[in-house]
Amino acid sequence: MKQWIQRCALLLAMMLGMLSGSAVAADSTVGQYGMLPVYGFDIRGGAYSVTIETDCELLQDALADITVTDGKITAKLLPASSRLTAISIEDAGQESSAIQPDQDGIFTLSVKAMDTAISLSVYDEQKQEWQHGSVLFRADSLPADALLVDLPDYNLIEQAIDQYQGNASETRQNATPVEAVSVDLPDGEYSVSAELTGGSGKAYVATPTLMTVRDGKAYARLEWSSSNYDYMVVGTETYYNTAEEGRNSVFEIPIGCWDTKMSVIADTTAMGTPHEVQYDITFYEASIGDKGQLPQEGAKRVVIVALVIIIVGGILNHIVKKKRRV
Repeated sequence: MKQWIQRCALLLAMMLGMLSGSAVAADSTVGQYGMLPVYGFDIRGGAYSVTIETDCELLQDALADITVTDGKITAKLLPASSRLTAISIEDAGQESSAIQPDQDGIFTLSVKAMDTAISLSVYDEQKQEWQHGSVLFRADSLPADALLVDLPDYNLIEQAIDQYQGNASETRQNATPVEAVSVDLPDGEYSVSAELTGGSGKAYVATPTLMTVRDGKAYARLEWSSSNYDYMVVGTETYYNTAEEGRNSVFEIPIGCWDTKMSVIADTTAMGTPHEVQYDITFYEASIGDKGQLPQEGAKRVVIVALVIIIVGGILNHIVKKKRRV
């Protein structure tokens, strides 16, 4: 009986996990949009001088060398400032023991991957305090023959994003107020299909999405595919993220039209510095349906059914054991 309950509890926990969603790690302030990790096995073995990016004042202009041996990367950092006397690498939010420099002032670090920000803390001897930040070892600073993989053109990606940002500026300049469309439905909650286009093509919104009718007007609750969006601009109004920290960004915006692209702006922090990107959203009037069509509503029903099965199964198991004892 105990094992059976444990298995049911595990099943229920998995269902609740699907219902609640997963957290997304916080964004780094270094690197470029879309960067992919380059691991030791992606680099030919050897020693190389490389470039770093960092938001730590005490690591600015530091010299960096890496050594790749058996698919593992070891880095040596020589800070330009003698004020830096210790480095602590943060792993999953837990700080490791402080790394001390050698007699030449060089810090030796184990690096999981290049082109991936490493969270760390540096100790400022002058100020007698720890300062938090991040550092990234750039794979594109390696010699061409050292890389065993092809790197994306991150500069080209940023140029494309800047173009979208330029379009966003034009949209702001030409913006007019957007009012929610009227619908011939009782006030309440419904579902509606939404299609997102524009941007880099990686982002999307959950569909169908929740549509709320208030005073005969239609509003959509948009859930994005990441937690990187902090506000949206629809017409002349700005709408802020209402999701809990770490959850995918959520906004309630007016549905300004049916079956026609509605231009919006979404501000993303995925590239370190905020970027406003223009998107188009189309809401399809013929798709309006019952709230029960939403994926999260279906998940709730699954959880309820699972609970019923667990309770009823437990009762039946108890009855069967009781009869056996008799």
